[in-house]
Order: sequence, then C-alpha cells, then structure tokens
Amino acid sequence: MTYKETTEFLFNQLPMFQRIGASAYKADLNTTLALDKYFGFPHQNFKTIHVAGTNGKGSVSHSLAAILMSAGYKVGLYTSPHLIDFRERIKINGDMISEQAVTDFVSTNKQIMEELNPSFFEISVAMAFQYFSDQMVDIAVVEVGMGGRLDSTNIINPLLSIITNIDFDHVQFLGNTLELIAAEKAGIIKPNVPIIIGKTQKETENVFLNKAKEYNAELFFADQNFECTSAFFTTEGKQSFNITMSKILIFKDLKFDLLGFYQKENILTILQTVEILNTKKLIEKTITSEILYRALENAAKLTGLKGRWQIVGNNPLTVCDTGHNEAGIRFVLEQILQTAFKKLHFVLGMVNDKDVSKVLSMLPLHAKYYFTKASIPRALDQQILKEMAEKFNLEGKAYNSVIEAVNAATLEAEKNDFIFIGGSTFVVADYLASI
Repeated sequence: MTYKETTEFLFNQLPMFQRIGASAYKADLNTTLALDKYFGFPHQNFKTIHVAGTNGKGSVSHSLAAILMSAGYKVGLYTSPHLIDFRERIKINGDMISEQAVTDFVSTNKQIMEELNPSFFEISVAMAFQYFSDQMVDIAVVEVGMGGRLDSTNIINPLLSIITNIDFDHVQFLGNTLELIAAEKAGIIKPNVPIIIGKTQKETENVFLNKAKEYNAELFFADQNFECTSAFFTTEGKQSFNITMSKILIFKDLKFDLLGFYQKENILTILQTVEILNTKKLIEKTITSEILYRALENAAKLTGLKGRWQIVGNNPLTVCDTGHNEAGIRFVLEQILQTAFKKLHFVLGMVNDKDVSKVLSMLPLHAKYYFTKASIPRALDQQILKEMAEKFNLEGKAYNSVIEAVNAATLEAEKNDFIFIGGSTFVVADYLASI
C-alpha cells in the first residue's frame, strides 16, 4: 500500500471518533490490552509522562517535549487529533513518523487488526508505542485522547501524571458534572506516581485529593505554588511572563512562542512539572533555567505545534484557534475582545455532538459570521448552524466549505479588520490544509 492508501484505510475502515463520533467509542481497555500484549508491551521500554485535561493538554504536552528535547533527551510525543497529516500524532524530537513506517506498520499487522477490530485511536496508540520502542526514545510525552480512565493511553506507568483542568466536554461519555468528569480524568492517577493538577477548582479538588490519597500519589496543584503576575506580548512576536513562587519572582521575562491568553494557565502546569522532574530526580539531566528559557521561546517551532492562536495573516489580521468547548471559546473570546480591529469577521463551524447553543450564546453580536462545515461526518450542517445562530441574533451567511467561508471573509474584510477562524479543531484543520 502507498501512504495515501494506508491512511485512507485507517480513516475509513477503523472506527474513528473524530470523524463519526459516539459509535467509535469503546468503554473498556480490552482491545488496547490485547494489542499491547501482541506487540510485546512496547510501552515498557521507555519512560513516559502522561497528560490529561479538558483544555491545554496539547500545549502542555508539546511544551514539555520541547523542554526535554532541549535538555538532550530523545523524546517521543503522542498527541491527538492531527490537523493536516496523520503523522502529526507521532513524533520524535519534533520529526513526524515517516510515511514508510506508518505503511509498514499497517501492512505488517493487518491480520491482528482484522481479528481484534480496533478503533482508529487504539491502533494509533499501538503504532506510537511500537515506534517509540523501535526508535529507542528516552522518554515519551503521551497525551490522553478523551477522559483518562478508559483512554487507550492509560496502560502506561508514567514518571508523573498531569491533569491540566476540568471543564465540560464529551459529557455523553465522561459525565454531566465537573465532579464526574474529574473522576474519569483522575483515572490516570497511578500508585506512588506524582500527580500535577494545573488548576484548582472547588468542584473537583476533593476528587483529586481523595484519589491521590487512595493511591499514595503525591499531589501538586500548580496554581497554588506558582503565579503568573504579568503577561504581555513582545515586539518579536512572543508572549512574556513574570512568574512567582511563594511570592518570590523566579522567572522574569519568560518568553513563550504560543500566543493564546490561556497559556498563562498552561505555563504554571509546565513549570510545576519541571520542578517535580528536577526535585524528585525523575530524570537524570537537570532542566536548568537556561534550558527552560530556550525551549519555551521555541516550543512550537521545536515540536511543530499549530492551531493555538496561530496568526496566519496580517492586514487584515487573521487568526485560527482550535478552542472548541465552552471553556476554550471563553478564552478565545477574551483575547478577541482585547485585540484592536475595526470589524470582526468570524468563520465558524462546529461538530454536532457539542453543546452548540451554549457556545452560540457566548459569541459577540457585533461580528459578521461565515457559517461553515468541516469535511468530517461529525460536522454540524452549516445551514442548521446558521439557523441556530439566528436565535441568538448572530448574523451571517452559510458556506459549503471552510475554504469558501474564509475566502468570503477575506474578500469582505478591510485591512484594519480581524478574521477569526475556529469553533472546531476540524475547521482549523481544513483551513491549515489549504495554505
């Protein structure tokens, strides 16, 4: 098979949640465990860091990979979903797995796929762990796909576990309260393995405290130990933070090449992780301040992270962001409203299993909307989205594709306007694939 034929098989023959939704979800780890046994438990051949959470886990995972790379380690990085190319999910030191490696893995292991009928995510995780083992990585940063307890990545026994935050997302699988969602994500907590919680929330704090106590896992709340006292944008297009620990300034002008306002929360989680790696001596090489500064200033560049408040054009300013749930959109809107522009053009698409009305109720009335549909079966029809939006007094036209919508916005926008592209990871993916 060619690489194109291989990815078409993965996307179309294996149940894929990102594309079709609930019918691809499996509420157990039986297939994952069977695949792991078949491949000889490859995840046991390298160290891991496990990252879960509702929002921010992608940014945290990529940033930690950049830091570990800069410290001299050979670092695997497993994340999801991909935006343009399947290979984005599996990287070593910022380089995607080769097309040949993907093709060889699928062609060699088709029989076990036919026997076990794994989901797309299950086989992707198996491929990543096998590849990291074959390539003898020192350590892998592994991002949870959904939830935690029943996620296919949850067979690892990491050096430490991270849960960035808890908010409403995938409620049909994880629960309709923050406590229930937290309980699912707390499923990554392992016996005697340190656990870092990025954001203290009164609804979920005891869930984590109780689980950590049950498993004798030392628990750290990043935002109780670190504080971002200032954040601003530099003239060279970076974000700069001043960070205190116990009210003492420990990082001055810490530059980050991820530009979303929400990174001021993620940076605390990242710094707490580095602190624990160093003080608990979980890794051999100390991550110095020099390494940290260098890595964070180039985190996206080192790892290839895209779609996080990514500026893709100027005059008019054009930005895309993968924020897609209530909390993610809230951060995006905060940053939009603090951006100078004459008129806002909002290219918006969503998936059909999200709380669309909740997001629409948050959106600004003063914008002009370009309702669209990403090229996946889960995408909400653009006409339905437009009709729902009208109930919230959001005005605009519907377009058959993301590219049509962006082109229409570009034609109508003046140089002092602002074009925002988002509402769904897959809207951003369609756009980035076109440029």
